[in-house]
Amino acid sequence: MLSDTHAHLYEESLITEIDAVLARAAGKGVNRIFLPNVDAETAKPLIDLCKKHPGKLYGMMGLHPCSVKDNYKEELAQIFEWFEKEKFYAVGEIGIDLYWDKTHLKEQVDAFSFQLKKSVEFDLPVAIHCRDAFDEIFEVIESPEFSKVRGIFHCFTGNEEQALRLIELGYYLGIGGVSTFKNGGLDKALANVPLEKLVLETDSPYLAPVPYRGKRNEPAYLYEVAQRLADIKQTTFLKVAEVTSRNANLIFGIE
Repeated sequence: MLSDTHAHLYEESLITEIDAVLARAAGKGVNRIFLPNVDAETAKPLIDLCKKHPGKLYGMMGLHPCSVKDNYKEELAQIFEWFEKEKFYAVGEIGIDLYWDKTHLKEQVDAFSFQLKKSVEFDLPVAIHCRDAFDEIFEVIESPEFSKVRGIFHCFTGNEEQALRLIELGYYLGIGGVSTFKNGGLDKALANVPLEKLVLETDSPYLAPVPYRGKRNEPAYLYEVAQRLADIKQTTFLKVAEVTSRNANLIFGIE
């Protein structure tokens, strides 16, 4: 069984044919999928989808850094009200993204820190998003205040030094479609990272792996990611499936 630890199945391109998407995933052995939230607007669709497919879909709740605007405190208030009503398996997707816009860096840092505190309060793991912001992310997560935070560094695309620094802090690395890209560089970055610190993800509908690169991604394509990781780590597909799924269960508290 494969576990997709990060997929936005409530996105319109996927939810309009969700039964077929899940059937294709199951056909490839992908039977557990974890859904990160983006903002207050996506919270309800995510929750409804997970309730419709219990035991298969598991929800997270958080505010994505690209959704952090001037009204971010209002968004956070709405999002965290859901924790009083529903069960979630992580706080996410949270983090810092300076690729598209650096205007709200201060607000992103504040929102990130607030949500890390909530993860400690709720005793939940986190799903961290980082794009062009490794220095800023490390400055936050290496604070003694957040020494108890645990979770996944989603869509890891850094170098070996950053990878080892993260696992030293106790984080797992989420490996997705970028691992299949010709010049992705993850083969070198993961050379000394044990399989026991890795999980698989698709980030559907984004970042489809080769040979689907440029097309809409979906959980069924996790098969290609698992095979590529087996090649990188010079082990078997079944070993990758077994270890990464066990890792996901441990992180999210799934028996």
